[in-house]
Amino acid sequence: MKQEESLENLPKDQQKVLKSISPYRIILPILLGLAGVIYMFWRNFDLQEFQQIKWTSHVYFWIGMGILTVLIRDTAYAYRLRALTNQELTWWKCIEIVVIWEFSSAVSPSALGGSAVAFFILSQEKLSVARTVTIVTYTIVLDALFMLCTLPILFGFFGFGILRPGASSFADLGQWGYLAVGFYVFMIVYSLIFTYGIFIGPHHMKRLLGWLTNNRILGRFHQGAVKLGEDLVTSSQGLREQGWSVHLKAIAGTLLAWVFRFLLISCLIIAFTPELPLTLHFQAELYARLQTMFFVIMFSPTPGGAGFIEVAFNGFLTDYVLSNTHATVISTIWRLMSYYLYLTAGAIVVPNWIREVFRSKGGS
Repeated sequence: MKQEESLENLPKDQQKVLKSISPYRIILPILLGLAGVIYMFWRNFDLQEFQQIKWTSHVYFWIGMGILTVLIRDTAYAYRLRALTNQELTWWKCIEIVVIWEFSSAVSPSALGGSAVAFFILSQEKLSVARTVTIVTYTIVLDALFMLCTLPILFGFFGFGILRPGASSFADLGQWGYLAVGFYVFMIVYSLIFTYGIFIGPHHMKRLLGWLTNNRILGRFHQGAVKLGEDLVTSSQGLREQGWSVHLKAIAGTLLAWVFRFLLISCLIIAFTPELPLTLHFQAELYARLQTMFFVIMFSPTPGGAGFIEVAFNGFLTDYVLSNTHATVISTIWRLMSYYLYLTAGAIVVPNWIREVFRSKGGS
């Protein structure tokens, strides 16, 4: 009861954030995810093909390797957070925050992510507002730059095949390819604003954002644009105070976290498609396709991409799996080991974290 009263005493924006990470929010993503799985099983499942899957030591070994990639990924995110907080937070606290951050992304539309939640969480961990703004803004930039910098490199090595199976020119891309290109252009514009605002001219960007939204058409975005400009200035000042070692650790954590996010799917595909060669070139090409697929589903309008990802998986990876039944089985296990794992972990961790916050504030 006291916790509910404390919640009502919080500012409205903080109440909104807490409601956004309520364990009850897992209901819609689960329903959407189940709908996607049921649809794929109804459309692609073949009992005879499923019975031909041999659950050998090879399968279990690579599933185990997939579990290892999840552990490495979360450790890398915690390592990045530890670096950006100058080790002010313990390893366990960083892992707890990573779980809540992933949970918030899982229950929110993929295009929105969990940045607002991350800001609120860090602000409750006795970090200054300036430090919190710097960390959240910098992680957004690092994640975006990872995609923007690595996708052209992968395209240079493997061509249009990373966008669509068998594609050899822009005309072969189809809807998924066109979506990827459109989202890439959008992310360039989005990232340029943040990169220029943080590293080059934060005060100029603040004035520009205010000027662009100071009219009838964009007036409703004016307050948010001014706040973004102020955050960019704060982040710029905070990052200039950091040494190069902090930046290098943050970049290393970002690279490891994202690479192992995709390697989870690679491990599962290898588990159920033992005929695939394990050569570096072939696996790199598979990795390129997986990263492109994930780039597209990042913009899904559904919470955590639920329902959307299950359908997209088959379209992107038809030439790497033995059958549609195999693809459905692989995508289901993948989502259990990533998406539903964080839904479950978050439903356990979030209530405990909220109780700790109110207890530290004398709310219990």
